[in-house]
Amino acid sequence: MADDQQPAPEGERPRADDAPPKSPGRDKDRDKGRDKGGDRDRDKDRDKGREKDRDRDRGRDGDRDGERDRDGGEGTGPDDEAAERERERERAAGRFREHTRDPLADEQGEDGPTDLAAASRARRSGRTLFDTGRDRISFDRSSISSAHIGDINLRVDAHRPGRAVRGGPVPEDELRRLRRAYVAPEGYTGLRTALRARRLLVLGAAPGTGRTSTALALLHELAVADRTGGQISRVEPDVLRLTEKLSSADGAPAGEAGGHLMELALTAPGETPPEEMDLDALADALDRAGAYAVIVVPLGAAADALVTGRYGMHCPPVPTDELLAARLAELLADRAPAAPGDGGDGGDGGDGAPRGRDDLLARASELAGRAEVKEAVGLKDLRPAEAGLVASLLAGHLLGDLSYEQLLTGCRTIAAAQAQEWFAGVDRALAGPAGADGDGTAPRPGAAALFHPVAFRIALAVLGGASHSAVASAAHLLTWELSVQSDPETTPARPLFCDDPETDLALSRAEAKPGRVEVAGSEVDARLLWYRGSALPAAVLSEVWDRHFPVRAPVVRWLRLLADDPRPQVWMRAAVAAGELCVRDFEYGWAELIRPLAEASAPRRRIFAATTLDQAAGHPSHRAAVRRAVDDWSRYGTKALRWTAAMALGYGNAAATADDSLDALARIGTRDDGEQLAVASFNAVRLLAGPGGPAVLRRVDAWTHHKRAEYQDLGLVTTVRLAVTRVDEVRDDEDGSPLGDRGDWPLPLALAVVRPELVRPMADLLWTALNTARSKEVALDALESLLRTAVRRDGAEWTRAGLAALLPAMFAEEHDLRQLDWLLRRMMRDQDDPLPDAQARALWWLADAPRDRRREEERDG
Repeated sequence: MADDQQPAPEGERPRADDAPPKSPGRDKDRDKGRDKGGDRDRDKDRDKGREKDRDRDRGRDGDRDGERDRDGGEGTGPDDEAAERERERERAAGRFREHTRDPLADEQGEDGPTDLAAASRARRSGRTLFDTGRDRISFDRSSISSAHIGDINLRVDAHRPGRAVRGGPVPEDELRRLRRAYVAPEGYTGLRTALRARRLLVLGAAPGTGRTSTALALLHELAVADRTGGQISRVEPDVLRLTEKLSSADGAPAGEAGGHLMELALTAPGETPPEEMDLDALADALDRAGAYAVIVVPLGAAADALVTGRYGMHCPPVPTDELLAARLAELLADRAPAAPGDGGDGGDGGDGAPRGRDDLLARASELAGRAEVKEAVGLKDLRPAEAGLVASLLAGHLLGDLSYEQLLTGCRTIAAAQAQEWFAGVDRALAGPAGADGDGTAPRPGAAALFHPVAFRIALAVLGGASHSAVASAAHLLTWELSVQSDPETTPARPLFCDDPETDLALSRAEAKPGRVEVAGSEVDARLLWYRGSALPAAVLSEVWDRHFPVRAPVVRWLRLLADDPRPQVWMRAAVAAGELCVRDFEYGWAELIRPLAEASAPRRRIFAATTLDQAAGHPSHRAAVRRAVDDWSRYGTKALRWTAAMALGYGNAAATADDSLDALARIGTRDDGEQLAVASFNAVRLLAGPGGPAVLRRVDAWTHHKRAEYQDLGLVTTVRLAVTRVDEVRDDEDGSPLGDRGDWPLPLALAVVRPELVRPMADLLWTALNTARSKEVALDALESLLRTAVRRDGAEWTRAGLAALLPAMFAEEHDLRQLDWLLRRMMRDQDDPLPDAQARALWWLADAPRDRRREEERDG
C-alpha cells in the first residue's frame, strides 16, 4: 500500500466489532459511473437497511438486558451493555457462519473440505454416457426387424449366435464365403506359425469377435490349401474322444484327417476344461495323423489355464474399417449394374474396372464415415456379424431400399442386440432343480460365478469413467444382490483369486485408460474404465430395466448402497444413471428410488435424489412431472423434502424459469426462522453460475433490501456464500467453457473476468455484507480468502485479473479503503499465514489505482 496513504494510528483503527460508518462520498463516486436514478435509490435503500439492522440489534440487546434485570441479575452498566452486544454479535456471526457451510459438511466434518467440486465433475462425466445426441436410451427395435434388399436378406437380429453345430464337415459354400470375405486380424501370422509347429492351437476370445472364422481360415490354409484331399470338420467338444478317433486312424494316408474345429463353451454345470496332459496326447495324435486342430474357448476363469498354457493364444479382433470394407465389397459386387446413375449397363469407365461398383463403394465408405451414422452405431469396434449388418444397411440405403431414417434406426439396434445377447437366459441353469453328486443330475453352478459378468456390465454402464477399483467393487456388490435374489437359500461365494481384469474388459467390450481421480481434494493417477462405444451404457440399462423386471429389486437395493458410497465418482454417477432408469418407468423409480432417498436423513442421499430428479427433467417427456413435484415439496413438503427440492432447483431444470427457481428457494430459505438458509443460498449461487446470472443478482439484491429480516438474511448469506464458493463446486457446463478454465477460482472473481457486466452488482452485494453488522465478520473472512488467491504459493499468477476488476468497484470510497487497509494489515500480522508485504501492497494498488487515475483525470479536466 502507498506510503502516503498509511492507515490510521492503532487507537483510531476500526475495530472488528464496529459497523463500518456510512460514507456519503462513496455514493457520489458511484453515481458518476452509473445511470441516473435507479442506483442512487438502491444506495438509499441500502443505508436504510443498515439503520434497521442496527436498530434491530439494539432492540435485541435491550430486551435481553431487561430480562436480566427482571431475573434479579446485575445492573446494566455501559460495560455490561457492551459485553452483551459483543456476545450477540458473536452469536450472529456464528449463525451466519453456520448458514454458509456446505450441504455435505455434516457428513464430512464441520470445517474440513467437502466433495462438492468432485461431485460436480463426476456428474458432468456421468451425463456424457447417456447424452449422445439421440433419444438417449430409447431404442425402437420394431420399426425395422427385417427387410429384403434385392439379393440381400437383412435381419437386424442375424448376428446373434445360435446353437453351434456339434459335428460334421464344414459346408463348402461356407468355406467359399470365408475365402471371399475373410479379413485376417493383426497377429494372424503368429497364430498360423504356432498351429503349424504344434498341430494344436487353443484360441481364446470373446464370443462374436470372429474367433471361429479365424479358426476356419487357419485350418483351411494349413489342412486344405497346402494339401490335396483334406477336409475341415466340426467335432464334438470332447478332447479325449477326438484323440481316440485320430489314434485309430494311424494307418491312414498323411493329410487325410484334415482339420478339426472344436468349440468349448465351458458354461454347463460341472463342465471342466481339459487337462494339459490331455492336450499333449491330442497334439501327438494329430502329428501322427498329419492333421490340425483348433479348439475355440471363451475368455474367463474357466478357460484361463487353457489360453495361457502351452497351446493357448489370444485371438485379436479384426480392424473395423477393413472388416466393413470387405463386407461392403462382398454385398455390392453383384449389384453394380443396378446402381443408381449407372444408366443400367454398369459400364467400366474405359479401364476394365466396373465403374458402378467403385462408385457404390466410395459412396458407402463416405456414408459410413458420417458423424450421424457413427453416432447411431455407437460402437468403436464392430464384430464380424455387426459389420455385416451395417454393410447391409448401408447397401440397402444406397440401392434405394431403405430410407436414411431406417438406416439410422437399424444402426441403433446393434448395441441393443448386443445387450440382449449379454443378459438373455443368464440364470437359466439356476432355475432347474439342484443336483447332488452321484444322483445322476448335474450340480447347479454357483450363482456368483454366473452373475459376476453381467454385474460387471451393469456396474460399468452406471459408473463408466470411474476407476477400475470403483467399478470392480460395485460389480461385486451387485453380484451379491443378484445372487441373493436368485438363490436366497444359499450364501453367495466367489473365489478370491480367480478374477481377471483383462477378461472382464474383453467380455464387456470395455477398455481401460490412464486418468486422474480426486481423493481428499487432490488428484491422483488411476485406471479408468469405459465401454468401447457410447451406445452400450444406455443399451445395457435399457435391457436390464425394460426386459428383466425381476432384476429391478436387486438393482434398486444396489443403487441405494452406491448412494452411501463416500466417493463422489461413485454416488454421483449412480444418481445420473438412476435418473435415466426412472425415465424408463417413472412411477416405479419414484416409489422405489426418488421419494425414499428424498426423505432420507443423510444429506448425500438427498442430493442423490435431487440429481436423479434433474436427470429425469432433462427429458421433455418428464420435465412437467418433475417440476410439479419439486414445486409441491418447496411449498408443502417436510423439512427433508424441502431440502431436496432446493438441491434440485439449483440444477436449473426443476422450474420453468430462473425467477420461478428463486421464488421457490426463497420460500424454502425464509421458512422456520431460516432453518434451511444454507441449502437455499447455496443453490441460488449455483443458479448464478448459469446463464441467468444477472437475474439472480437482482433477486439477491432485492432480498438484501427486503423489509423482512428473514429475506435480508437470505440475501446476506447468499452473498457470503458467493464469495466462498469455487467454480468447480457449481459449474454445470461442459469442459472448454471460459469458467471451465478457472475451476479452482472463487466464483465472483471468475465471473468478474468472464462476465464484466456482473462486476458492479456483485460489488454492491459484497459491500453491503461487509457493512452490515450481523454479516460483517463472516464477510471479512470471505474477503480475506478472496485476497489470498491473488497469487499461488509458488508465486504464479492466479486470480489477480478478477481482483483487479472487483476490488475497485467494492472500495471506491476513502472509508472503504481504510477498511481494506485494516484487513490487509491484519493479514500481514497473521501468525499462522502472514501475508507478504509485497503482496499486500499489490492488492492495495489493485483497489486504489483506478481511484487515483480518476483523481488525475478530474484535475486534468
